[in-house]
Amino acid sequence: MGGTVDRPLPGSAVEALEVFLGRWTGTTHWEATAWGPARSADTEIIFSRAAAGLAVTHSYRNTDADGTRSEGHGAFTMDPDHPDTMWYHVNSMGLPPEAPARASLEGGTLTVERRSDRGTARHTFRVDDGELTHAAGLRLGKASDFTPFMTSVCRRVAEGASIPA
Repeated sequence: MGGTVDRPLPGSAVEALEVFLGRWTGTTHWEATAWGPARSADTEIIFSRAAAGLAVTHSYRNTDADGTRSEGHGAFTMDPDHPDTMWYHVNSMGLPPEAPARASLEGGTLTVERRSDRGTARHTFRVDDGELTHAAGLRLGKASDFTPFMTSVCRRVAEGASIPA
């Protein structure tokens, strides 16, 4: 049998998302919306290889100044019939798992669009100069544009560094 666990399989989620792999920490800022005031939180984002490199897990944890935490977990997989398409399976905020969302990677930007009967949330992830930026916007109802509501800016944590629990 060929290959090693360290080398991503061609056409796999790990190969496509290799630049995101690792543990990142920084700050998330939410804009003021109808759901709450503007606020910021400490953020940890982790992208890990899974399923022998066929998937990449994504988890995040936000910790507010008062210690309140929120977190979510998901997994990216490649569509074997459409190599330009990834699927994102998510379970966040303690809700039942949603149907997979379509994800794409173009020009180094990973984009995920999650649709519901209320509208569409678009999340983008990008790594530039050692900095991971995760931005999210909403398009509600019949709106034609996405309204930004959240931005996380993180730096990669050195392998083996301790992270507060």
